[in-house]
Amino acid sequence: MSTEAVADGFGQAQGGASPSGHGDHSGHASPRTYWTIGGILTLITAMEVAAFYIPAMAPVLVPVLLVLSATKFMLVIMFFMHLKFDSKVFSGVFLTGLVLASFMTVALIVLFQVLPKYDFMG
Repeated sequence: MSTEAVADGFGQAQGGASPSGHGDHSGHASPRTYWTIGGILTLITAMEVAAFYIPAMAPVLVPVLLVLSATKFMLVIMFFMHLKFDSKVFSGVFLTGLVLASFMTVALIVLFQVLPKYDFMG
């Protein structure tokens, strides 16, 4: 433990704390990075809106919107939820819940939308 470690209110030491009591945030992105990510998210949103209004995009609209939405989702969880800078354990917990929710969604779609269209009894 370094000599700069300061005990918090629960008796545990926090390494790298500044004298003002604020933790060291060198592992996180700068404000400029957050503004850049915000601009990218704005551009992706504009692309989503534009894709919806372009008639030629109709055959591929759903896949395009899914890819753009997934890109925005990843940017938000990596930077604004700080998963990029946190322990990999937190990313694993988040991704496990996401995978379980995705499987549940697909299972419900199959159960209520796909299976009723088939006549299994002959």
